[in-house]
Amino acid sequence: MELNNREISNKVRVIHRYLGFFLTGIMAMYAISGMTLIFRNTEFLKREVVETRQLPVGLAPEALGPELKMKVEVQQIEGDVYTFGQSTYDAKTGIATIKEKRLPYLLDKMTKVHKATHKSPLYFMNLFFGLSLLFFVISTFWMFLPSTSVFKKGMYFALGGVVLFLIMILV
Repeated sequence: MELNNREISNKVRVIHRYLGFFLTGIMAMYAISGMTLIFRNTEFLKREVVETRQLPVGLAPEALGPELKMKVEVQQIEGDVYTFGQSTYDAKTGIATIKEKRLPYLLDKMTKVHKATHKSPLYFMNLFFGLSLLFFVISTFWMFLPSTSVFKKGMYFALGGVVLFLIMILV
């Protein structure tokens, strides 16, 4: 079965359309979490959370990070109390009081997905989404036949997008 340009264009449009509908939720999640991540070094939308954990007694300062499963830099040691950031660990009792600023639950989960690495259990979903976005980029050029005025105008917009991309990465 041989497909002509119009049939290929129509098939690509159908895939583009339904993949777009399918990915609306995840596109919204990445858009919202991406905008939130812009402010990750500020306290925007964050609230203070205080958590108390019972850890083994007598941990060394360098053992706190692995035990708490977080980055810990001890700034001060007064007797048996280690201070790191706004948090403390009492080596005598083993009680750690963790104070940190966190995003609301749903936003926190979304930003964790957005920043996932290959060690995350759902990293393949990020790869799928990235490949889907790449398909959207490529399939855009098959949405309309090259002889149409919409395609020709679209090429000007595509050129504008490439110029904007270059400005963003070079500035």
